[in-house]
Amino acid sequence: MLPDPEPLLINLTRCVIEVLAGARELDQLARWVSDDVYRHLLKRVVLSARARAVKGQRAQRPAITIGRVSINEPRDGIIEAVVIVHSKVRVRAVAVRLEGLDNRWRASAINVL
Repeated sequence: MLPDPEPLLINLTRCVIEVLAGARELDQLARWVSDDVYRHLLKRVVLSARARAVKGQRAQRPAITIGRVSINEPRDGIIEAVVIVHSKVRVRAVAVRLEGLDNRWRASAINVL
């Protein structure tokens, strides 16, 4: 039996935003994401770090609040969700696909829009 996915969706979204901001290490998410997602996020982390360096900004934890979480279950053991993230300057959507594996959820896709 798989656990309620909403707490993981909220925590994973917060962590992904913090990783992209340079405030958290990507390795902390490794057990919750597939290898493909890890590689995708690693590319985004490198690009974000370069952009901060060009602008002369330092990495800092973003002040965000999690908004609405919309969850769909297209098949048993598959969750597709959108989590709305509010910051001071903008609102973003994070699309996440979770797949049930060994009685736990694992993200097989994460896209920060």
